[in-house]
Amino acid sequence: MNLCVIPARGGSKRIPRKNIRPFAGKPIIAYAIRAAQKSELFSKIIVSTDDEEIAKVSQDFGAEVPFLRPPELADDYTPTVPIIAHAIKNLESNKMRFQYVCCIYPCVPFLKFEDLQITLSILQSEKINYSFPVSEYPSPIQRALKMDQKGLVEPFYPEFETTRTQDLNPAYQDAGQFYWGRKETWLSTTKIHTGSFGFKISKWRAIDIDNNEDWLRAEIIQNAIK
Repeated sequence: MNLCVIPARGGSKRIPRKNIRPFAGKPIIAYAIRAAQKSELFSKIIVSTDDEEIAKVSQDFGAEVPFLRPPELADDYTPTVPIIAHAIKNLESNKMRFQYVCCIYPCVPFLKFEDLQITLSILQSEKINYSFPVSEYPSPIQRALKMDQKGLVEPFYPEFETTRTQDLNPAYQDAGQFYWGRKETWLSTTKIHTGSFGFKISKWRAIDIDNNEDWLRAEIIQNAIK
């Protein structure tokens, strides 16, 4: 049995009520729920939330909310792994058993269900901790600049200041969409980005919606691909 956990707390500050804010006509969390449903991979799709309204919206779109997340796992500093581990333990205390568990973030309007299928097959066939989508940085991180309070800049890596960009190794960032892992891996609190497989996706689909500017950019893209 495979489990999908969508962590969606109610206390988002930079974009209030972000997880259920309307995006192109429906609450944004609905896109995560729908992708999980369309993948046909999961015996159970749940939303882990501390918020009654998020719970109700999630249920309206077909997800289950078998418990409300405790306050100590719903603040600004709680990392992802303990939230997923809490969900696994809660469900397995009720005699459910899972082999593979996927955490899907709630604000992922460009998530493709096919990516969920491909990355699960990779996890099943390889000796890795997690599999998740990544996207290439738009420019070499070796040429990044830092700025002081006066606006003066200097390279983070002076040794690469005059290196041609085409001679630098590409770097990748977590796309911020989902993570597949074995149940045992989630429960062992293994760091997600170590010993894991990065599945490359297009840059335009890897928008981490953290503020209103990100939201606007995502809506522009959504309107362009309709």
